[in-house]
Amino acid sequence: MDIKKLLIFDVVVLACYLFVANPAITGFAVHEWISIGLVIVLFVHCATHFDWIVDTILHARNRKGVRLVKIVVDILLVVVFMVCSISGIMVSGAVLPTFGLFATGYFFWDPLHAASAKLFLALFLIHIGLSWKMIIATLKRKNGNQEE
Repeated sequence: MDIKKLLIFDVVVLACYLFVANPAITGFAVHEWISIGLVIVLFVHCATHFDWIVDTILHARNRKGVRLVKIVVDILLVVVFMVCSISGIMVSGAVLPTFGLFATGYFFWDPLHAASAKLFLALFLIHIGLSWKMIIATLKRKNGNQEE
């Protein structure tokens, strides 16, 4: 697959996240509905990078410690994203009522959602930082069809 197209897709994922991560700008209803769409977008992101994920896991012992850190950060990123998504649905004021549902335990789910959202942002920034060399190398390539 064209690696520059993957990078463009990743930039779109980043833009979506930055838009969704700020409910003060979007409003809570928009934040909730677009966040559900973002779950699908991030699933596609992981699927498009599946070869890299498998390659990294299989060859982690043969490479520098940075690869192992990337694996750990990426696993934590997925786990924290799932916690953030589930807790966000549980405190939903727009999505759940649309389906006639209501979740109890707001005083548990709301702080969990806030904490996991902050942790997700921190891990997301680390993820981008650890991928920075690959991003720059991809941008410098003349032929976007080369794969790593």
